[in-house]
Amino acid sequence: MSPVRSISTTARQVARPAARALTRPVGTVRAVRTARPDIVLTYDDGPDPEGTPAVLDALARSGATATFFVLTRRARLHTGLLAEVAAAGHEIALHGIDHTRLTRLPLAEVRRRIRAGKAELEDLTGTPVRWFRAPYGALLPRHWLEVRRAGMMPVAWGPTPRDWDDDSEERLAEGVMASSGAGEIVLAHDGYAGAEDNAFDGPAPAIDRGKLASLMLEGFAQRGLTGRSLGAALEHGTVAKWAWFLK
Repeated sequence: MSPVRSISTTARQVARPAARALTRPVGTVRAVRTARPDIVLTYDDGPDPEGTPAVLDALARSGATATFFVLTRRARLHTGLLAEVAAAGHEIALHGIDHTRLTRLPLAEVRRRIRAGKAELEDLTGTPVRWFRAPYGALLPRHWLEVRRAGMMPVAWGPTPRDWDDDSEERLAEGVMASSGAGEIVLAHDGYAGAEDNAFDGPAPAIDRGKLASLMLEGFAQRGLTGRSLGAALEHGTVAKWAWFLK
């Protein structure tokens, strides 16, 4: 390694923890500090009549739990499926009333959507909603503040199988393993937001989401990791949070 590259690498190693500490007051949940072999599983964009039951079956076979970040438009359409998620011991969190990128909206509309989504989801589940993940992860400081004022904590992610890509389940599962470890927050999807959700990202990939979930869980198990919801992982850990701002 050249001296210049060595200095640059050392500088990054020093700067990264300092930046994380400085931005903690406006931090988003990025991981869990834990001594246990827990990896946090999160699923976005459901509930979905095809994907969600398949993911639930895979989680049940592995004895794993997950946090489901749901769209309230879909939750309203599939209340029975939402109840199945909760009854299976999983955590339900808010992804939005639909999949609109919040950073493109006036702040008053963002405030309305965050509060309306939380209220409706709590009405549907009968339980408090603790976590919020913005569609596309798009969140700026003013939006972060609205989430906190609504009584929720923003949650981001680390490793992901990139299951919005049209690829084989084996390749997608393999892609998430290299960066997966205890305390990491994995982003996966039990549905695919479409135009009806105000998302315009092209056609849904032809993925068997249950098969992908099983392959990921098998890979985690081989590494000694157990899938846990965010709430369950925090029973024996603490949140690691630092700034996450994305337009």
